[in-house]
Amino acid sequence: MTTAPSPASGPVDVLVDAVVVGSGHNGLVAACYLAAEGLSVEVVESDDVLGGAVSTVERWPGVRVDRGSSAHVIVRHSGIVEELGLAGHGLRYIDCDPWGFAPAPSPGAPGPDGLPLVFSVDLDATCASIEAACGPEDAAAYRRFVGVWGPRSRAVVASFGRAPSAGGLVRSFWPLGAPAEGRPRTPGGELAVDFLGSGDALLDRWFTSERLKAALAWFGAQSGPPMSEPGTAAMVGWVALLHDVPPGHPVGGSGGLTQALRHRLESDGGRVVLGDGAERLLVEDGRVTGVRTRSGRTVRASAVVAACHIDVTRRLAGDDAPPVLADAAPPIGNGFGLVVRALTDAPPSYPGVAPEQALHGLQLLCTDRGQLAAAHGDWGAGRVPREPVPLAMSFSASDPTLAPPGRHVVTIWGQWYPYALADGADWDALAETEAQRLIEAVDRYAPGFADSVQETYVQTPLALERELSLPRGNVMHVEMGLASMFAFRPAPGLSGYRVPGLPGLYLAGASTHPGGGVSGNSGRTAARVLLADRRALPRARAAADRTLRRAAARLVRARP
Repeated sequence: MTTAPSPASGPVDVLVDAVVVGSGHNGLVAACYLAAEGLSVEVVESDDVLGGAVSTVERWPGVRVDRGSSAHVIVRHSGIVEELGLAGHGLRYIDCDPWGFAPAPSPGAPGPDGLPLVFSVDLDATCASIEAACGPEDAAAYRRFVGVWGPRSRAVVASFGRAPSAGGLVRSFWPLGAPAEGRPRTPGGELAVDFLGSGDALLDRWFTSERLKAALAWFGAQSGPPMSEPGTAAMVGWVALLHDVPPGHPVGGSGGLTQALRHRLESDGGRVVLGDGAERLLVEDGRVTGVRTRSGRTVRASAVVAACHIDVTRRLAGDDAPPVLADAAPPIGNGFGLVVRALTDAPPSYPGVAPEQALHGLQLLCTDRGQLAAAHGDWGAGRVPREPVPLAMSFSASDPTLAPPGRHVVTIWGQWYPYALADGADWDALAETEAQRLIEAVDRYAPGFADSVQETYVQTPLALERELSLPRGNVMHVEMGLASMFAFRPAPGLSGYRVPGLPGLYLAGASTHPGGGVSGNSGRTAARVLLADRRALPRARAAADRTLRRAAARLVRARP
């Protein structure tokens, strides 16, 4: 590994240009962009498994199971996969197409109430499904919705790909108001109402069928907030982009992405060290100069990228944390969800539905937004949901590398499960009971599913905290509400990926803009900020030299 000039005195075990704390996908993305520019980079990770919440392990003999995310959405629209050439480093996505399935309220019944909703990349096929289940008016409205929200969601993609600033938001969204061929100017007030409004209000303006609204609301709610909150409309509008590029699942599991990132990093001379995470930031003369790891190694670097939870970054800084970091109090919330990883002898079978219609994407098992409102209300009261609302994924149906023949992996996600329960109940004691309730919730739509389950691995909010170092089990690190997004994430003074008062320290990961989910955007932007700072140093030195030379020349001319 190439080394950099020593940034500070003292013992050195490793000397690099940059050290990245955390091997989650954002940390690895940052490391790859830095190494591609010729910097020597080391990634330090406390876990023995690469990838953080984007990782896959052999949970049962011959069965590969994701530990966190399964369906990758935002990263497939970011351009990162292509920029880093990850296909050449082993990454292959299986398209989730159809990308969404929502069951009928009365499965198998005659008429529309017995027909499911199937969302495909093919917009015509999607509209045909909506027309059959919900009527021609909603089908026509959905087609118009995709036409309006496609450009808007692409603007969101652009805003996610750069540091949050007023200028950046203007560059992303200003073209939406400009007239185009066949389209009048969009009033700024209309854009503001839509983007600042709630997802529920947006759905009510566009559609009449509660079934369709419930499916789209359940998709939008995957970011965290209920669709009744202000600023959630864009989370629903994201579905417009899935008719261009659908969600994808890497062959072999979600960890295929982070494995490809590691391979790319190592091909550029970088290194990943597992099982020896950072214990303390090294600070000399008010500047970060590297990290000390748990094994006692000293990794010296002129820059540190903390691609970990913001609370972990604060602990690593300790007494050296400047006020903007020490006093930051981003909303972490009271948990997020509960996951059941089930080994079965068959995937879910929905009455009257061909497997290829339901099993390739997200099984949005919700038919009424009242179910979502009730689950979120229970969460707010510190209770487990009285009626669990599941989202199921069964990618082993399209990826035979995940399980042996005759076996399947089914992931069941239940949202809005509190980390701290109002009655003081113990999650370790509740885990199996709540897992069974989620399995039964799937069984109501896919009769016989419960009998197919052979083994389960349950990730309660407490288990998510333990296994993936997610404080309070929040998979998004920080709440994804309007008040903690863009320039407010994770706190207004920290939204620029730097830590004012502690030069050399950069932030990445789900705690920073644009937030949680598999996107890689914060890792790429943090790397770009770091690289821009490095390029600015020689320019600043050259400018200072020019100033000194001009001053010296003036002194010479002024001599008698």
